[in-house]
Amino acid sequence: MTTTQRGLCPAPFYQEDIFPANGGFVSGRFCQTSSTPIGNISCCLPCPAYDWTYSDGFIQRTEAANWLNVAAMVATMFCLLSFFILPVKWTHRHYLSICLALGVGFMELAFIVPLGSKPEQCFNAITPNDMRSSTSCAFSGAFLLFGGWAAVMWVFWRALSLHLQICWEVVPGNTFFYSALAFGWGIPAIALALALSLTGVSYRFGTVCHINHTNGLQVFWGPLLAFAAASLIIQGITFGYCIQVYVKSLLDDDPTTDVSSGLPSYSGSVRTRTARQAVRRVQKVIQLQWRGVAVVLIIIAEVIFFAVVFVSMDNNMISTEADADKARPWLRCLRESGGRKAECVHLARELVVKESTILAVLVCLALSGFWVVLLLGRWSMVLGWIDLFKRRFSRQHEFVSADARRLSNDPRTYEMLNSVTSPQTAVKTPERAAMSPNSLSVTQRSPGVDQKIDYFGREARYQSPATSFSSPRPPSAGGWPRDRPATFSSLGSPKEMKE
Repeated sequence: MTTTQRGLCPAPFYQEDIFPANGGFVSGRFCQTSSTPIGNISCCLPCPAYDWTYSDGFIQRTEAANWLNVAAMVATMFCLLSFFILPVKWTHRHYLSICLALGVGFMELAFIVPLGSKPEQCFNAITPNDMRSSTSCAFSGAFLLFGGWAAVMWVFWRALSLHLQICWEVVPGNTFFYSALAFGWGIPAIALALALSLTGVSYRFGTVCHINHTNGLQVFWGPLLAFAAASLIIQGITFGYCIQVYVKSLLDDDPTTDVSSGLPSYSGSVRTRTARQAVRRVQKVIQLQWRGVAVVLIIIAEVIFFAVVFVSMDNNMISTEADADKARPWLRCLRESGGRKAECVHLARELVVKESTILAVLVCLALSGFWVVLLLGRWSMVLGWIDLFKRRFSRQHEFVSADARRLSNDPRTYEMLNSVTSPQTAVKTPERAAMSPNSLSVTQRSPGVDQKIDYFGREARYQSPATSFSSPRPPSAGGWPRDRPATFSSLGSPKEMKE
């Protein structure tokens, strides 16, 4: 900027009257009234203002946290693709896990968008950009607010589901499923619309847009913390019930209460059996849901930490604007040093949140994706992908027995040879005969049969053998035929057979 644009303000400040309020987030200017020979004028810090309150290299460290979100996004996408592609036996997927991973993925997108767009943080020398003047700001801020709300809502539904199963022995059904989908995605959408319309997002620090401090507590942070607190209370009640059941089982002197024994007991009282059954049921549910419990506690802790830090930043900003005396030593140092930030940054530490705290918040948010994979994912997902690629890309062989391969090249193996005739007069099976154009018919001779086999039609001439009794005969009076064949003469008459 030129000296004329600074106006009557000393370096490094700029006179606010020179920059009209025609774009950007005007309320984000950091200005103070100064006395001059011609009267009081408003002098503003150059944009971005946080660059004057933190040490050199702070922006580079925040961008490193953004790259950490890229790695977390890769891990989250692996988990989501496993849920959608692999069979259930590999993933044990559940809609509560899928939706929670999606919410964390939206939050990670907020830190990835600036890495590709390289946004300009300032509208002019003293005014930061907001969602109306920067498309990248609008997308990053919307993803952050929606993802944060979605993560909190699905943590709430997961905590409620576990509470119903353990404390009330209620298995969530279709009603719970449709209610969770409606409120789990509907409330974040409504909250996002209200936050953008009533408060908006702008560049507060770093390359990611955050919600503005004006009405931010009432519109965004208050309701978000209310659902996070409700989730924490529900989770605490569930833990309290588990501890109560466990203590009750310890205070019971009846040996039948021993949950480690798998043998049934019939001598215990009703109270003893009830306690034993409750302990076993709680143990079973916790063994199945401990991953979800852990991710609920971690996400709630991160959201509360994130909210406390940003609410503190808003309070510091409001108090500094209301009480100019707090910032006067720092501003005087900047004016006297001619804008040398390094000489005055130690005086600004009382006005802003510590750099280490902000970096800790950004790193914790980036680690959310890794926690989702570690706690909601399973090693069986990797095995499932290996199995999928093996089945998809390995060469498929049709099963053929070893004997069939060994005998397939010998034409005699599929001929049924007659034990009487020579191999040259062998009869082929119908399948092979139909395949051979030179063998369309063949004559088969067997005892009692003179049959001509034609595979386009069949004709047979039957010759009844002398010893056959299958031909129709008129009934005889004696029962035994008088003209019995000579072949039976050695057996004797029926009378001789009885004797």
